[in-house]
Amino acid sequence: MTGAGFRSSALAAFLLALALIAIVAPVRAAEFPALTGRVVDTAGMIDPATEAELTAKLAAFEQKSSDQIVVATIDSLDGEAIEPYANRLFRAWKLGQAGENNGILLLVAKNDRRMRIEVGYGLEGTLTDLHSKLIIENTMVPAFRAGDFSGGINRAVDDIIMVAEGNGAELQARAERNQPSQDSGFDWFVVIFVVLWATIFFGGFAMAILPRIYGRKIAPGRYTWLGMNFDFRNKGGSGSSSSGGWSSGRSSGGWSSGGGGFSGGGGSSGGGGSSGSW
Repeated sequence: MTGAGFRSSALAAFLLALALIAIVAPVRAAEFPALTGRVVDTAGMIDPATEAELTAKLAAFEQKSSDQIVVATIDSLDGEAIEPYANRLFRAWKLGQAGENNGILLLVAKNDRRMRIEVGYGLEGTLTDLHSKLIIENTMVPAFRAGDFSGGINRAVDDIIMVAEGNGAELQARAERNQPSQDSGFDWFVVIFVVLWATIFFGGFAMAILPRIYGRKIAPGRYTWLGMNFDFRNKGGSGSSSSGGWSSGRSSGGWSSGGGGFSGGGGSSGGGGSSGSW
């Protein structure tokens, strides 16, 4: 085989390997936990009592509203961003009903320290991206940082249900009430800085100009004004006081059952929701 033929064969083998990798990679990425119920705690982050409470709570909410919420924890995203993973998992599990697309997925990736609320098409106008963000930042993140995974997930589900039932305004009002009051300190700092800068700059400017206009001339280049004497001789236009203590200058500054007997209607998500980390 000639050198050119060898290179062509090698290139063909390389391209074939890339094609096989491209085919196999999606198959591996499509492996998800089995949908065994409304709480799929693969990472073991939820204690048994809370898991039982969540399961009962979510079942009652689904029976009442037909909206379906599933909580899932996994160990790792294996290098994938949580947004596409959550969307693919949502679609693979087919959360919600086919005609309503009213599913919600609360996903936590333990080792990646990431969480996401994925919302079905039909609920994006109710559980908005802002609502999801508030739930993650104000409910889940503080609890997770304190090591209370079960409590954070349980309270996040309560918030999701509250919003889904039409009480989103309460969630936003609560977030505003709980915001630290740091604005006033910042405003005072800005005000003080501006006042000091203006005093120095305009004060220096005034002391260099106003004595010549409103003061009384007592000698060539010397004026008295406001009880102070100003000497402008050889000062380049800037004055200095001899008695008043003032020095002028300037500064600048699938959905599938998975063997657990739990199934749904085949809803879908378009990527609505929000993500966070702790």
